[in-house]
Formats: sequence, C-alpha cells, structure tokens
Amino acid sequence: MPGPFVEFNRRLRWADADAAGRLHFPRIFEIIEEAESELMRGLGYPLDVRRHEYDFPRVHIGCQFRRVIKLDAPFRLRFTVGQLGRTSIRYDYQVFDSEDEVALEGTMTVVVLENGKRTEIPPKLRAALTGDLDLQNR
Repeated sequence: MPGPFVEFNRRLRWADADAAGRLHFPRIFEIIEEAESELMRGLGYPLDVRRHEYDFPRVHIGCQFRRVIKLDAPFRLRFTVGQLGRTSIRYDYQVFDSEDEVALEGTMTVVVLENGKRTEIPPKLRAALTGDLDLQNR
C-alpha cells in the first residue's frame, strides 16, 4: 500500500525563475520543503508541534533535472514518503511538466532529533507516515 503523499499544481513564478526564464535550481528545494510541511500538517504534525517536540534537519537532498520548466509554465509536484529508517525519513519527489513528463525527481532525507540528539521515529508519527491507521489510534 502506498504511503501518504501530497500533490499540487503550480505555474513557475517569476521569483522561482533564473535570468533565462527557467526554474532556478535552488528554488525547487524551497518548494519541496513546502510540500513536506503540507504533508506533515495533514498527518497531524504541523510546524508548531514539530518545533516544540522534535526537530527534522535535512541530512541529504538530491535532484535530477531532466526537462526544463519555463517561466509561467504549469507543473505538478508529487511528494511521498519513500522509506522509513529507525531514526530517519526519506521523502521522494517528482515534478511533472505541462506534458506530464518527469522534469525533476529526487529525494530528501531528514533525521528525527529530540533535545538535539537522534531518536527513533515516534510510534504515532511512524504510523502516520506508513498510513497504518490502527497504530495511530493506539
């Protein structure tokens, strides 16, 4: 069963384009972080809860640029839970261009910290990330 995901449609904004009118490469990482926030909010872990209980620093992020996304062109982002470790979460993402072709794809891995130290993914969060509703209600 596929895990939780978030998906949204956008157009490439002026602020996200480089001087040539294409997606400026670092901006995709901001868009991915927005998707992560939306996913976690939907799972009951909004930023204010996370900030007080746990921290999720990035330890790895990668992106393959396959096709150009031009200024004002529509695109669709799909952000999914890729793999859960004991203390880490790997997210996978794909960006589809106006022809529904993969324009970008990559991963982002975060670790779970409590009081500045690595800790296991909390059981309720793990259940939410795997879509295991039975565990969420325990």
